[in-house]
Amino acid sequence: MQTICPACFQQSIALFYQIPSVPVHSVLNVYTAAQAKSFQRGQIDLGFCRECGFVANFSFQEDLLGYSSDCEESQGFSETFNAFARQMADKLVTKYDLHGKSIIEIGCGKGEFLITLCELGMNKGVGFDPAFVPGRLQYDKDTIRFVTDFYSEHYLDYQADFVCCRMTLEHIHNPHAFLTTVRRAIGDQTKTIVFFQVPDTLRILQDCAFEDIYYEHCSYFTAGSLFRLFHRCGFTVVDMERTYADQYLTIEALPVENDVHETGKLRFEDDLEDLEVLVKAFPEKLSEKISNWQKIFDKNNTLNQRVVLWGSGSKGVAFLAAIQSSEIIQYVVDINPFRQGNFMVGTGQEIVAPEFLKQYKPHTIIIMNPVYKKEIANNLKDLGVEAKLLTL
Repeated sequence: MQTICPACFQQSIALFYQIPSVPVHSVLNVYTAAQAKSFQRGQIDLGFCRECGFVANFSFQEDLLGYSSDCEESQGFSETFNAFARQMADKLVTKYDLHGKSIIEIGCGKGEFLITLCELGMNKGVGFDPAFVPGRLQYDKDTIRFVTDFYSEHYLDYQADFVCCRMTLEHIHNPHAFLTTVRRAIGDQTKTIVFFQVPDTLRILQDCAFEDIYYEHCSYFTAGSLFRLFHRCGFTVVDMERTYADQYLTIEALPVENDVHETGKLRFEDDLEDLEVLVKAFPEKLSEKISNWQKIFDKNNTLNQRVVLWGSGSKGVAFLAAIQSSEIIQYVVDINPFRQGNFMVGTGQEIVAPEFLKQYKPHTIIIMNPVYKKEIANNLKDLGVEAKLLTL
């Protein structure tokens, strides 16, 4: 097992949480229950770097993954998420005067955010992602194009005024090498703005959010570790923010001229002591949290009550994998039509549309992300479905 931090290269790793067997993919469309239950598995061994605060899965094996157009990660069917993404795009276009500029998005998914950025400011854009699906969205092909590949050294000649990378860095097991590649591609274009968004690991540790720990996420960042990584890779941090009910962490940065690193700190950058306390307390608190959920499931089972999950993405896969009593759940709801009719990786539940609940009449619905509770409640009201709503 690797014992060197891939962010700062120090040997000061404290392993604190292990999951011996988890599906290596959680948003890959799987077409039969049998295939879902027999899916390839890997191991998670989370370790904390005492030097820089970075958390990583030190048992991660990149060759177990296979990102492709079969990956269905899009949140673009949610009104709540679309409003958040539109607001973020508006903010960035205004703040950095992104009008008539060139934009690169690394890990663009299905392309929704890049298209929005380009349309808002009449910008030109290039998106990189092996999971992009040609023909799925309408956009101006004269000003926006997509490359169905990972961003790498091969694309260093691509230049932009704004480089965007959302919910991708956590999938990269060597973030220092990746960010150094981005910096090298920018070269002497020192006015290029870099914007990254990642899950905030501080919330995961504080809330014992085990549903946000899964195999594809091999790298976990707090404000401090992300700040330090960007400085180490040749950037000066302009701003950082926690967003989306503190689930996401955003960072805005500029390349530093002549490799001079500024030493200033932002308001929540110095977090190493607090993180060490949280890491030490995590296993016991998490065990108690999982035990409480198992009691809820056991009670539902005893009362012969129907329970469904709402949200078939990564949180749902991680949640079902962690709860031993989760076999009482037969169905998982998702509003994304490209997920419906598939099966949950690892446990095999069928993924259904919200309309299915009208005939199934569940007693309890467990919502995988509390951000969507209001939207889901309105959806259920429109369907005439009454059920007890629980959130993680």
